[in-house]
Amino acid sequence: MITPQSDFSSDKLTAEFKELINSCLQHKTNIVISLKNVLNADEKLVTDLADWHQQFYERSISFVLCEVNDQTLSVADILDLKVELNITPTESEAWDIVQMEEIERELMSDDDL
Repeated sequence: MITPQSDFSSDKLTAEFKELINSCLQHKTNIVISLKNVLNADEKLVTDLADWHQQFYERSISFVLCEVNDQTLSVADILDLKVELNITPTESEAWDIVQMEEIERELMSDDDL
C-alpha cells in the first residue's frame, strides 16, 4: 500500500515514488495506491497513473487506486481514463480487487494446462 503524504502533481512526483512504482513492477508486486492526500491532480499525473496501470496489467500484476477525490476523478473522466483505471472508494475494496484478479489469473493459468 502506497499513500503519498502530501498533495502532488506529476511534476512533483518524487524520484523515490517513481522508484517504488518501478520496483513493484519489476518484482511483480501487486500495488494499491491511496490518493486520499492528493487534492489537485493534473492531467499529467492521471496519464502517468494510467500508463503505470497498463504496464502492470500487461505483466499480470494488479494496480489499484483507492480513496480518490472528486477532482481527480473528474480529470480522469475528462481524459477518458476513468474506465481504464481500477478505482475503488475504499482501501478494503482495493484489496478485494487485488484478490479477485489473483484468483482470475490463477484460474486462467489452470485453463492453459
